[in-house]
Amino acid sequence: MYGKKRVASVFVVLLVLFLFSIAGQAAAGARLDRVMETKVLRVGTPGDYRPFAMLDKSTGKYEGHDIDLAELLASELGVAVEFVPTTWSKLMEDYLAGKFDVAVGGITRSLARMLKGDFLPPYAPNGKVAIIRKADKEKFTSLEAMDVPETTVIVNPGGTNEKYVTANFKNAKVVVHQSNAEIPGMIAEGKGDVMISEVYEAVVYSRKDDRLYGAFTDKPLTKISFMGFFIQQDDPDFLKIMHYLWNDAKLRGDLDALFAKWLK
Repeated sequence: MYGKKRVASVFVVLLVLFLFSIAGQAAAGARLDRVMETKVLRVGTPGDYRPFAMLDKSTGKYEGHDIDLAELLASELGVAVEFVPTTWSKLMEDYLAGKFDVAVGGITRSLARMLKGDFLPPYAPNGKVAIIRKADKEKFTSLEAMDVPETTVIVNPGGTNEKYVTANFKNAKVVVHQSNAEIPGMIAEGKGDVMISEVYEAVVYSRKDDRLYGAFTDKPLTKISFMGFFIQQDDPDFLKIMHYLWNDAKLRGDLDALFAKWLK
């Protein structure tokens, strides 16, 4: 009798483990299955950060390094891209709500984001710099020189730029402005004095507008960080395929070509 009970107990345990295994396998590929069935990869982006992702409001189309790369990966997967607008202040909220499969657009890889999600491999080594007026290049030569009561710093909310400003500017006047893309123009027009940015964005805007200057681009204010595609981590199969596509693009030279097109 004891032997029969023991066999029955072992059977129940094995059955439960088997059912859990099947359930796990069914759920593992859910995101990838949806992408392949709908033929759509949902890509979230704030769309206001040159040269990574920028929305042309006159055409309704996005352009930039990350846009081209997202479309390349989707094409290799045999699906189309559906761009999902988000903002820097709502990026994490929208990510956790599952509004997109991957987020792009100059997103800095950070521990805080990694604790809640995952990233594709790093690219575009970067650091915090300042976009200022060219006329002020001899005045703003350090963080201390910028952080004075007479200085107005304009920052967009929700991203690592705002975190840097909050942590490091104690004396300057800080103004929060929702549209990242509008801030360089505001600096050029004298509506503010400093925009904390990153190397590539500062280079793009200083080339585009000769009133502007990218300060600290040769020696950033922070240690080097990297950009990344912020990808959903709930499906191991989806992650595996996206990493495979990224690595293939790298081996073919596609990543180098896009870097040369947008980031040099």
